[in-house]
Amino acid sequence: MSLTKRVATLIILILAAALVYLLFAPVPIAPAAWTPPTAPTLTGQYEKNTRLSATQKLSLGEGHKPEDVALDAEGKIYAGFEDGRIMVLQPDGTQPRVFANTGGRPLGLIFDRSGNLIVADAIKGLLSVNKAGEITLLAGEADGEKFSCLNDLDAGADGTIYFTEASHKFPMTQHVNDLLEHQPNGRLLALDPQSQKPRTLLRDLYFANGVAVSPDQTYVLVVETGEYRIRRVWLNGPKMGQSDIFIDNLPGFPDGISSNSNDKFWLALVTPRQALVDRMLPYPFVRKIVARLPKFIQPGPQPYSFILALDPQGRVVDNLQNDSADCYSQIANVVERNGTLYFGSIGEDTIGRFQLR
Repeated sequence: MSLTKRVATLIILILAAALVYLLFAPVPIAPAAWTPPTAPTLTGQYEKNTRLSATQKLSLGEGHKPEDVALDAEGKIYAGFEDGRIMVLQPDGTQPRVFANTGGRPLGLIFDRSGNLIVADAIKGLLSVNKAGEITLLAGEADGEKFSCLNDLDAGADGTIYFTEASHKFPMTQHVNDLLEHQPNGRLLALDPQSQKPRTLLRDLYFANGVAVSPDQTYVLVVETGEYRIRRVWLNGPKMGQSDIFIDNLPGFPDGISSNSNDKFWLALVTPRQALVDRMLPYPFVRKIVARLPKFIQPGPQPYSFILALDPQGRVVDNLQNDSADCYSQIANVVERNGTLYFGSIGEDTIGRFQLR
Protein backbone atom coordinates (compact mmCIF):
# COMPACT_ATOMS: atom_id res chain seq x y z
CA MET A 1 0.00 0.00 0.00
CA SER A 2 1.35 3.38 -0.98
CA LEU A 3 2.04 6.09 1.59
CA THR A 4 -0.84 8.17 0.20
CA LYS A 5 -3.31 5.32 0.64
CA ARG A 6 -2.07 4.61 4.17
CA VAL A 7 -2.54 8.29 5.14
CA ALA A 8 -6.02 8.32 3.58
CA THR A 9 -6.97 5.13 5.43
CA LEU A 10 -5.69 6.57 8.72
CA ILE A 11 -7.72 9.74 8.22
CA ILE A 12 -10.86 7.71 7.49
CA LEU A 13 -10.34 5.62 10.63
CA ILE A 14 -9.82 8.75 12.76
CA LEU A 15 -12.98 10.36 11.35
CA ALA A 16 -14.97 7.17 11.91
CA ALA A 17 -13.74 6.92 15.51
CA ALA A 18 -14.64 10.58 16.08
CA LEU A 19 -18.12 10.01 14.68
CA VAL A 20 -18.69 6.93 16.85
CA TYR A 21 -17.54 8.94 19.88
CA LEU A 22 -19.87 11.85 19.14
CA LEU A 23 -22.85 9.54 18.60
CA PHE A 24 -22.40 6.87 21.26
CA ALA A 25 -19.88 7.80 23.98
CA PRO A 26 -21.36 7.84 27.51
CA VAL A 27 -22.33 11.28 28.83
CA PRO A 28 -23.23 12.38 32.38
CA ILE A 29 -26.48 14.04 31.29
CA ALA A 30 -29.99 12.62 30.79
CA PRO A 31 -31.56 15.38 28.68
CA ALA A 32 -35.27 16.09 28.72
CA ALA A 33 -36.97 17.57 25.67
CA TRP A 34 -38.20 21.13 26.11
CA THR A 35 -39.51 23.55 23.52
CA PRO A 36 -38.86 27.07 24.80
CA PRO A 37 -41.18 29.95 23.91
CA THR A 38 -40.06 32.07 21.00
CA ALA A 39 -37.41 34.47 22.25
CA PRO A 40 -38.55 38.11 22.39
CA THR A 41 -36.72 40.42 20.04
CA LEU A 42 -34.54 43.22 21.38
CA THR A 43 -37.17 45.82 20.59
CA GLY A 44 -39.80 47.68 22.60
CA GLN A 45 -39.17 47.21 26.31
CA TYR A 46 -36.00 45.28 25.43
CA GLU A 47 -34.76 47.81 22.86
CA LYS A 48 -31.01 47.62 22.26
CA ASN A 49 -29.06 50.55 23.67
CA THR A 50 -25.59 51.53 24.85
CA ARG A 51 -26.44 52.99 28.25
CA LEU A 52 -23.98 50.69 30.05
CA SER A 53 -21.06 52.00 27.97
CA ALA A 54 -20.28 54.32 30.90
CA THR A 55 -19.58 51.38 33.24
CA GLN A 56 -16.29 51.71 35.15
CA LYS A 57 -14.12 48.66 35.81
CA LEU A 58 -12.69 48.48 39.34
CA SER A 59 -9.59 46.31 39.69
CA LEU A 60 -9.64 43.60 42.34
CA GLY A 61 -6.07 42.53 41.71
CA GLU A 62 -5.13 39.20 40.17
CA GLY A 63 -8.09 36.85 39.99
CA HIS A 64 -11.01 35.72 37.87
CA LYS A 65 -14.81 35.73 37.72
CA PRO A 66 -16.05 37.81 40.67
CA GLU A 67 -19.63 36.57 40.27
CA ASP A 68 -21.34 38.52 43.05
CA VAL A 69 -20.75 41.82 44.82
CA ALA A 70 -21.79 43.08 48.27
CA LEU A 71 -21.31 46.36 50.12
CA ASP A 72 -20.93 46.68 53.89
CA ALA A 73 -22.33 49.46 56.09
CA GLU A 74 -19.23 51.57 55.42
CA GLY A 75 -19.54 51.23 51.65
CA LYS A 76 -16.59 48.85 51.17
CA ILE A 77 -17.03 46.56 48.17
CA TYR A 78 -16.64 42.76 48.37
CA ALA A 79 -16.43 40.10 45.65
CA GLY A 80 -15.39 36.45 45.49
CA PHE A 81 -12.89 34.96 43.04
CA GLU A 82 -13.12 31.44 41.62
CA ASP A 83 -10.01 30.39 43.61
CA GLY A 84 -11.83 30.93 46.94
CA ARG A 85 -10.54 34.40 47.83
CA ILE A 86 -13.00 37.10 48.83
CA MET A 87 -11.57 40.51 47.96
CA VAL A 88 -12.49 43.89 49.43
CA LEU A 89 -12.12 47.38 47.98
CA GLN A 90 -12.39 50.73 49.69
CA PRO A 91 -15.61 52.69 48.97
CA ASP A 92 -13.82 54.63 46.24
CA GLY A 93 -12.93 51.36 44.49
CA THR A 94 -9.23 51.31 45.39
CA GLN A 95 -6.80 49.32 47.57
CA PRO A 96 -7.88 45.73 46.84
CA ARG A 97 -6.92 43.21 49.50
CA VAL A 98 -7.88 39.68 50.54
CA PHE A 99 -10.63 39.70 53.16
CA ALA A 100 -10.99 35.91 53.53
CA ASN A 101 -10.43 32.66 51.67
CA THR A 102 -13.17 30.03 51.84
CA GLY A 103 -11.11 27.37 50.10
CA GLY A 104 -14.10 26.81 47.83
CA ARG A 105 -15.99 28.89 45.28
CA PRO A 106 -17.76 31.89 46.86
CA LEU A 107 -20.73 32.92 44.71
CA GLY A 108 -23.65 34.73 46.41
CA LEU A 109 -22.71 37.40 48.99
CA ILE A 110 -24.85 39.45 51.41
CA PHE A 111 -24.34 41.10 54.79
CA ASP A 112 -26.56 40.14 57.73
CA ARG A 113 -27.86 42.48 60.43
CA SER A 114 -24.75 41.89 62.56
CA GLY A 115 -22.33 42.86 59.79
CA ASN A 116 -21.26 39.30 58.97
CA LEU A 117 -20.74 38.43 55.32
CA ILE A 118 -22.97 35.47 54.44
CA VAL A 119 -21.63 33.43 51.54
CA ALA A 120 -23.26 30.85 49.29
CA ASP A 121 -20.18 28.81 48.45
CA ALA A 122 -20.69 26.31 45.62
CA ILE A 123 -18.24 23.87 47.24
CA LYS A 124 -18.20 24.55 51.00
CA GLY A 125 -21.88 25.34 51.67
CA LEU A 126 -23.55 28.25 53.44
CA LEU A 127 -20.89 30.25 55.31
CA SER A 128 -20.67 33.23 57.64
CA VAL A 129 -17.54 35.41 57.65
CA ASN A 130 -17.12 37.85 60.54
CA LYS A 131 -15.42 41.24 60.36
CA ALA A 132 -12.05 39.65 61.14
CA GLY A 133 -12.38 37.30 58.15
CA GLU A 134 -13.04 34.20 60.29
CA ILE A 135 -15.28 31.64 58.60
CA THR A 136 -18.09 29.59 60.16
CA LEU A 137 -20.12 26.90 58.41
CA LEU A 138 -23.83 27.63 58.80
CA ALA A 139 -25.15 24.69 56.80
CA GLY A 140 -23.82 21.92 54.58
CA GLU A 141 -27.05 20.03 53.97
CA ALA A 142 -30.82 20.31 54.25
CA ASP A 143 -33.51 17.66 54.71
CA GLY A 144 -30.86 14.95 54.68
CA GLU A 145 -29.40 16.03 51.34
CA LYS A 146 -25.86 17.43 51.19
CA PHE A 147 -25.45 20.57 49.16
CA SER A 148 -23.90 20.08 45.76
CA CYS A 149 -23.83 23.55 44.25
CA LEU A 150 -25.03 26.56 46.28
CA ASN A 151 -25.46 29.65 44.15
CA ASP A 152 -27.12 32.83 45.46
CA LEU A 153 -28.86 34.20 48.55
CA ASP A 154 -30.76 37.02 50.23
CA ALA A 155 -31.94 37.75 53.77
CA GLY A 156 -35.39 38.67 55.05
CA ALA A 157 -36.04 41.38 57.62
CA ASP A 158 -36.47 38.69 60.29
CA GLY A 159 -32.99 37.30 59.60
CA THR A 160 -34.09 34.30 57.54
CA ILE A 161 -31.53 33.51 54.85
CA TYR A 162 -33.00 32.35 51.55
CA PHE A 163 -30.57 30.59 49.22
CA THR A 164 -30.44 28.39 46.15
CA GLU A 165 -28.84 25.11 45.23
CA ALA A 166 -28.46 25.40 41.48
CA SER A 167 -28.20 21.65 40.99
CA HIS A 168 -28.10 18.63 43.28
CA LYS A 169 -26.56 16.59 40.46
CA PHE A 170 -23.76 18.70 38.98
CA PRO A 171 -21.08 20.82 40.70
CA MET A 172 -20.57 24.42 39.55
CA THR A 173 -17.62 23.37 37.36
CA GLN A 174 -20.18 21.35 35.33
CA HIS A 175 -22.99 23.92 35.26
CA VAL A 176 -23.16 23.67 31.47
CA ASN A 177 -24.10 20.00 31.84
CA ASP A 178 -27.03 20.95 34.06
CA LEU A 179 -28.27 23.47 31.50
CA LEU A 180 -27.81 20.94 28.67
CA GLU A 181 -29.71 18.31 30.64
CA HIS A 182 -32.63 20.64 31.40
CA GLN A 183 -33.94 18.65 34.33
CA PRO A 184 -35.39 20.13 37.56
CA ASN A 185 -32.27 19.57 39.66
CA GLY A 186 -32.39 22.75 41.75
CA ARG A 187 -34.10 23.96 44.91
CA LEU A 188 -34.78 27.05 47.01
CA LEU A 189 -33.92 26.80 50.70
CA ALA A 190 -34.24 28.86 53.87
CA LEU A 191 -32.16 29.02 57.06
CA ASP A 192 -34.22 29.89 60.14
CA PRO A 193 -32.46 32.48 62.37
CA GLN A 194 -33.66 30.87 65.61
CA SER A 195 -33.17 27.15 65.01
CA GLN A 196 -30.30 27.66 62.52
CA LYS A 197 -31.71 24.71 60.60
CA PRO A 198 -32.11 24.91 56.83
CA ARG A 199 -35.23 23.64 55.08
CA THR A 200 -36.32 23.24 51.47
CA LEU A 201 -38.96 25.74 50.33
CA LEU A 202 -39.28 24.76 46.67
CA ARG A 203 -37.94 21.83 44.67
CA ASP A 204 -37.77 20.92 41.00
CA LEU A 205 -36.22 24.16 39.77
CA TYR A 206 -34.34 24.44 36.48
CA PHE A 207 -30.89 25.68 37.50
CA ALA A 208 -31.96 27.67 40.56
CA ASN A 209 -29.99 30.90 40.59
CA GLY A 210 -30.60 34.44 41.90
CA VAL A 211 -32.66 35.16 45.04
CA ALA A 212 -34.36 38.37 46.21
CA VAL A 213 -36.84 39.07 49.01
CA SER A 214 -39.52 41.65 48.21
CA PRO A 215 -39.29 44.99 50.08
CA ASP A 216 -42.59 44.28 51.85
CA GLN A 217 -41.40 40.77 52.84
CA THR A 218 -44.45 39.08 51.29
CA TYR A 219 -42.59 36.95 48.76
CA VAL A 220 -39.16 35.79 47.65
CA LEU A 221 -38.07 35.56 44.02
CA VAL A 222 -35.93 32.78 42.62
CA VAL A 223 -34.39 32.77 39.14
CA GLU A 224 -34.66 29.67 36.97
CA THR A 225 -31.88 30.18 34.45
CA GLY A 226 -32.74 27.04 32.51
CA GLU A 227 -36.32 28.21 31.85
CA TYR A 228 -35.58 31.91 31.17
CA ARG A 229 -37.91 32.93 33.99
CA ILE A 230 -38.35 33.99 37.61
CA ARG A 231 -40.60 32.25 40.12
CA ARG A 232 -42.24 33.89 43.13
CA VAL A 233 -42.75 32.04 46.42
CA TRP A 234 -45.25 33.62 48.80
CA LEU A 235 -44.00 33.96 52.39
CA ASN A 236 -47.23 35.11 54.03
CA GLY A 237 -50.82 36.06 53.27
CA PRO A 238 -53.53 33.91 51.64
CA LYS A 239 -51.04 32.40 49.13
CA MET A 240 -48.43 31.52 51.76
CA GLY A 241 -46.33 28.55 50.62
CA GLN A 242 -47.58 28.73 47.03
CA SER A 243 -45.47 29.67 44.02
CA ASP A 244 -46.20 31.27 40.67
CA ILE A 245 -44.43 32.87 37.71
CA PHE A 246 -43.20 36.43 38.30
CA ILE A 247 -41.88 37.00 34.75
CA ASP A 248 -41.43 34.52 31.91
CA ASN A 249 -39.71 34.24 28.51
CA LEU A 250 -36.87 36.62 29.26
CA PRO A 251 -34.65 37.80 26.36
CA GLY A 252 -31.47 36.43 27.94
CA PHE A 253 -30.10 33.91 30.42
CA PRO A 254 -31.12 35.34 33.83
CA ASP A 255 -28.58 35.08 36.63
CA GLY A 256 -28.57 37.17 39.81
CA ILE A 257 -31.41 39.34 41.09
CA SER A 258 -31.51 41.86 43.94
CA SER A 259 -33.95 44.30 45.51
CA ASN A 260 -33.13 47.97 45.95
CA SER A 261 -35.30 47.78 49.11
CA ASN A 262 -37.69 50.33 47.63
CA ASP A 263 -39.42 50.04 44.28
CA LYS A 264 -37.56 47.67 41.97
CA PHE A 265 -35.54 44.52 41.45
CA TRP A 266 -32.36 44.51 39.38
CA LEU A 267 -31.96 41.43 37.18
CA ALA A 268 -28.70 40.45 35.48
CA LEU A 269 -28.93 38.72 32.10
CA VAL A 270 -25.56 37.08 31.68
CA THR A 271 -25.93 36.86 27.90
CA PRO A 272 -28.76 37.27 25.38
CA ARG A 273 -30.73 34.22 24.24
CA GLN A 274 -29.04 32.18 21.51
CA ALA A 275 -31.10 30.85 18.63
CA LEU A 276 -28.85 27.77 18.31
CA VAL A 277 -29.41 26.82 21.96
CA ASP A 278 -33.17 27.31 21.71
CA ARG A 279 -33.31 25.20 18.55
CA MET A 280 -31.52 22.23 20.11
CA LEU A 281 -33.50 22.19 23.40
CA PRO A 282 -36.35 20.05 21.97
CA TYR A 283 -33.85 17.37 20.91
CA PRO A 284 -32.16 15.39 23.72
CA PHE A 285 -29.99 13.38 21.32
CA VAL A 286 -28.51 16.56 19.83
CA ARG A 287 -27.69 17.85 23.33
CA LYS A 288 -25.87 14.61 24.11
CA ILE A 289 -23.70 15.22 21.07
CA VAL A 290 -23.02 18.79 22.24
CA ALA A 291 -22.05 17.46 25.68
CA ARG A 292 -19.37 15.30 24.00
CA LEU A 293 -17.82 18.24 22.18
CA PRO A 294 -14.74 20.01 23.57
CA LYS A 295 -15.67 22.97 25.76
CA PHE A 296 -14.30 25.53 23.30
CA ILE A 297 -16.71 24.27 20.62
CA GLN A 298 -19.82 24.21 22.81
CA PRO A 299 -22.13 27.26 22.73
CA GLY A 300 -21.02 29.93 25.21
CA PRO A 301 -21.92 33.43 26.38
CA GLN A 302 -21.29 36.31 24.01
CA PRO A 303 -19.66 39.54 25.21
CA TYR A 304 -22.64 41.68 26.19
CA SER A 305 -23.87 43.91 29.03
CA PHE A 306 -27.55 43.40 29.85
CA ILE A 307 -29.59 44.23 32.96
CA LEU A 308 -33.28 44.90 33.56
CA ALA A 309 -35.20 46.61 36.33
CA LEU A 310 -38.51 45.01 37.33
CA ASP A 311 -41.24 46.53 39.47
CA PRO A 312 -42.92 44.57 42.32
CA GLN A 313 -45.47 43.21 39.83
CA GLY A 314 -42.81 41.80 37.48
CA ARG A 315 -43.08 44.51 34.84
CA VAL A 316 -39.97 45.80 33.05
CA VAL A 317 -39.36 49.41 34.09
CA ASP A 318 -35.78 49.92 32.91
CA ASN A 319 -33.46 48.34 30.36
CA LEU A 320 -29.69 48.89 30.24
CA GLN A 321 -27.42 47.29 27.65
CA ASN A 322 -24.12 47.58 25.81
CA ASP A 323 -22.77 45.35 23.05
CA SER A 324 -19.47 47.07 22.33
CA ALA A 325 -16.26 45.03 22.18
CA ASP A 326 -15.00 46.54 25.44
CA CYS A 327 -18.28 46.22 27.37
CA TYR A 328 -18.40 44.95 30.95
CA SER A 329 -19.64 41.55 29.85
CA GLN A 330 -21.52 38.59 31.32
CA ILE A 331 -22.99 40.51 34.26
CA ALA A 332 -24.04 37.98 36.88
CA ASN A 333 -25.29 40.21 39.72
CA VAL A 334 -26.35 43.80 40.30
CA VAL A 335 -26.44 45.71 43.60
CA GLU A 336 -27.76 49.26 44.01
CA ARG A 337 -26.36 51.64 46.65
CA ASN A 338 -26.94 55.40 46.80
CA GLY A 339 -27.77 55.83 43.13
CA THR A 340 -24.92 53.63 41.92
CA LEU A 341 -25.04 50.10 40.50
CA TYR A 342 -22.27 47.58 41.19
CA PHE A 343 -21.83 44.53 38.95
CA GLY A 344 -20.31 41.10 39.43
CA SER A 345 -19.42 39.00 36.39
CA ILE A 346 -18.53 35.49 35.24
CA GLY A 347 -16.56 36.91 32.32
CA GLU A 348 -14.57 39.77 33.85
CA ASP A 349 -11.77 40.04 36.41
CA THR A 350 -13.07 43.35 37.79
CA ILE A 351 -16.11 44.85 39.49
CA GLY A 352 -18.35 47.06 37.38
CA ARG A 353 -19.67 50.41 38.67
CA PHE A 354 -22.35 52.46 36.94
CA GLN A 355 -23.87 55.76 38.02
CA LEU A 356 -27.65 55.90 37.58
CA ARG A 357 -29.11 59.06 36.12
